[in-house]
Formats: sequence, C-alpha cells, structure tokens
Amino acid sequence: MTPLNFLLGFALALVIAALAYQRGALSSSGALGAIVVGTLVFAMGGLAWAILLIAFFVTSSALSRYQARAKEPLAEKFQKGHRRDLGQVLANGGWGALLALAYGFSPQPILFVAFVGAMATVNADTWATELGVLSKTLPRLITNGRVVAIGTSGGVTLIGTLVAFCGALLIGALAFAARLEIRDWRLISISAVAGLIGSLFDSLLGATVQAIYYCDFDQKETESAIHRCGRATRLIRGWRWLDNDWVNFLASVVGSGIAVVGYWAIG
Repeated sequence: MTPLNFLLGFALALVIAALAYQRGALSSSGALGAIVVGTLVFAMGGLAWAILLIAFFVTSSALSRYQARAKEPLAEKFQKGHRRDLGQVLANGGWGALLALAYGFSPQPILFVAFVGAMATVNADTWATELGVLSKTLPRLITNGRVVAIGTSGGVTLIGTLVAFCGALLIGALAFAARLEIRDWRLISISAVAGLIGSLFDSLLGATVQAIYYCDFDQKETESAIHRCGRATRLIRGWRWLDNDWVNFLASVVGSGIAVVGYWAIG
C-alpha cells in the first residue's frame, strides 16, 4: 500500500460515509466505522474489493427503506434499526476489512475469494431480512420447520431464501466483472453458494444460540436487552454475549471459509 492509495481510500470512504450519515443510513459511530472499514478495503484491496463493499452498502441501505412503513411493526423484534451503528458496520464489514489488510501485506488471490464469500454472506443475509419479512407466508424455524411469527430469529421463508441467493449471486457477478486480471467464472457460482450457506448459518445461530429476550411489560420477544418501550428485558434463550452483531460477523467468517474451500475443491 502506498501513501497515495491510503489517501484515496480515506477520501472515498469519507465521502460515502458522510453521504450515508446525511441520508440517515448511518449513525455517527456507524459513519466512523464505515470510514475505517472503507479505507482499509479501498486502500489495501483495491478497486474490485471496493466495488463489492459499495454494492453491499448501497443495496442494503436501499432495501432497509423499502416498504419501511410495512416493516415498522416488526422493528421491536430486532436489536437495532435501519440507521447502522459502529457494531453493525463492524459486524458486516469487519472481517472483510481484516482480509483486505492481510491482502495489502500479502496479495494472495485466495484472499479475494475469501472476501467475496464474506460480502456474499452479509449481502444475502441483509436482503433476506429486509425482503423476507414482507413474505405473505409465515416463516418456519430453520431447525425444526415449526411455523413462527414474522421477524423471529432463525425463521426462514421461501422468498427470503430465494432473495438471499440473488443477493449472493450479485456479489459473485460483480466480483467476476471487476476482477479484470482474473476473469474467473468460479467466482459467480462460489459466491452464490457460499453466500446462501453463510446466511442460512446466520439463521441457524439465530434459532439456537443467539441471545433472545422477552419484555414482560409488553409481552413481546426481542433481540434487545432493552425493549423499545425502554424497559429491561429478560433472557429466555441463547448466550447473552451472542447478539445479532456477533451472529452476522460469525456468519461472514463462515461464508468466507466456504468460498475458499469451494474454490479449492473445484479448482
């Protein structure tokens, strides 16, 4: 990495974070996190890496606003809102930033494959969450198929699964198009599969070990230790430390690993 690359990366990340903050897509802490993640990805990875990060951020921000009124009644189930904070930024982009940092010191092509898998996973999961909750059919718990309420952690729908696949496929297509010096068709299929599996792993964690709380006052289940009503909730299942941010981060690591294994397997 040269000083010029770092300055260009910082400038691009600063502009994008400032615009996102102005439009309400990021909180102040989220904007700071986006600058750090964006600078590392832009400066250490390069243009192809930056394109994937931007694609994730733009599409996820747009979908979070899509039919926002219809999704508003479900907001109390989720840990955070559509205005992403530092934790959410690091959960979705932290692993990718670490991969970019490693690539800057040792530019091995397999690190880009790992990055594709990570971005495909977070994009697939975000698309599935934002559009899956609009499904006309009730979700089923990924572990046993039991019908659950819309917005329940670990619940999946057919439309949500299809949308997740499309979100992962988009990242693969962009990775193929942007990586001019490689033009490896495997990136498309590997991204689609790794992203989908990574998003399903996210749902599996949500259904089993993610911390889920209950507000006795409103009699509502939620991912947050403090309910939207302002009252403390009680843990009813899962590990207290494993909130939705950690679930997203771990899913991105798993998706990254699946992409690498898949790339080697069909090489």
